[in-house]
Amino acid sequence: MLRTHTCGELRESDIGKKVALVGWVHARRDHGKLIFIDLRDREGLTQVVFIPKVNKEVHKIAQDLRAEYVILVKGAVGQRPAGTLNPKLPTGAVEVAAEELTILNPSKTPPFEISDEIKAQEELRLQYRYLDLRKPGLQKNFFLRHKVYAAIRNYLDGQGFLEFETPILTKSTPEGARDYLVPSRLNEGKFFALPQSPQLFKQLLMVAGFERYYQIARCFRDEDLRADRQPEFTQLDIEMSFINEEDIFSLTENLMKAVADKALGINLKIPFPRMSYDEAVKKYGSDKPDTREDKNSDSLNFLWVIDFPLFKYDEEEKKWDMEHHPFTSPKPTRIEELDKPLKDIKSNSYDLVLNGNEIGSGSIRIHNREMQEKIFKIIGLSDEEARRRFGFLLDAFTYGAPPHGGIALGLDRLMAIFTKSESIRDVIAFPKTQKASDLMTDAPSDVSEKQLRELHIKIR
Repeated sequence: MLRTHTCGELRESDIGKKVALVGWVHARRDHGKLIFIDLRDREGLTQVVFIPKVNKEVHKIAQDLRAEYVILVKGAVGQRPAGTLNPKLPTGAVEVAAEELTILNPSKTPPFEISDEIKAQEELRLQYRYLDLRKPGLQKNFFLRHKVYAAIRNYLDGQGFLEFETPILTKSTPEGARDYLVPSRLNEGKFFALPQSPQLFKQLLMVAGFERYYQIARCFRDEDLRADRQPEFTQLDIEMSFINEEDIFSLTENLMKAVADKALGINLKIPFPRMSYDEAVKKYGSDKPDTREDKNSDSLNFLWVIDFPLFKYDEEEKKWDMEHHPFTSPKPTRIEELDKPLKDIKSNSYDLVLNGNEIGSGSIRIHNREMQEKIFKIIGLSDEEARRRFGFLLDAFTYGAPPHGGIALGLDRLMAIFTKSESIRDVIAFPKTQKASDLMTDAPSDVSEKQLRELHIKIR
């Protein structure tokens, strides 16, 4: 390693030690013969002082240092002079007197200052995202995101879950949002789709007998964007066999408690309160109510909204559709009970709401072929269409499918709330704009005629 310590590590107990630090020049100050820089890495800042009598040649090189130069400094740790201590920094009681200096890479002047206090235009920040991500505040977001992922994996591993990866290139079964389509070169005129969720695959893993599945899954939806939406996003996907709603509630609550403890140092109170869909809409006018008395408080206020309608009427299409998705089981357990007015049928589904934001949704699934076919017919899918889209699932249900259910939690939204970010873009390393474009890589972009020919595609 080039370094002996990080830039956030040195303390008064290190005074007198010879150290080597690497990082970026965060700030530079000339005080007559003395030159000071704040050296930054992902762990923090350390003040470095260049003194002519320590090394005249090093002092001369230091005069050329500018913001964001990458350097290696070697020297002795000393006490900062009285009156110059910085209590806001963990390293604020010490400084390094430079004896050696190596410029590892110079830097052009950045298009904006690498500082949490300076607010550059978002378009510029996204164009130079690799510079934006140097800001200490944003870096803290991703350190926290890592802690959340580690806490999730550790907890679910202790509960007997297996982590799976499901296909990214899959079948188009459009439900709700539009699919992102991927043309197949080897199968002319046919297309893969990027998954809106791993829903069907996780149900098939239950049919396969794995019983407890989870995945930190990348998902894709071609939809109009808002502050809390991205065309590609990450969700924690969970599925279990031989369970009921109470098992999902208990598992999720204990998972959130473990995450809040390990990542945030918060003792979360469980169980979470519950409210029916009808009560939420009647009392708050929303199916994701913020029930905090003080809406500006920081209390993580979780709430289960339960007993959603199974169906909703689509005024535009003039037909009945699903409130969630067509694999959600109804409260009635017998097919004949689905013949009553559709508006009165409730579902075994539930949403997890945090401070007025839906961060999770799930249900007990249908595991019986006849029930699944009945649901498809109610929402207007012919037998032929249902077979074309979901034949593999219907076939799987004839081979001893166990009762199962699960939940998916939106990790981007969860992280935005945990970090008090205004947008989920601040907790995604390389996000898209509200027009679903990447300003840094200039994607989406044109492709060559040769590529289009190989894919058997013409642009009209």
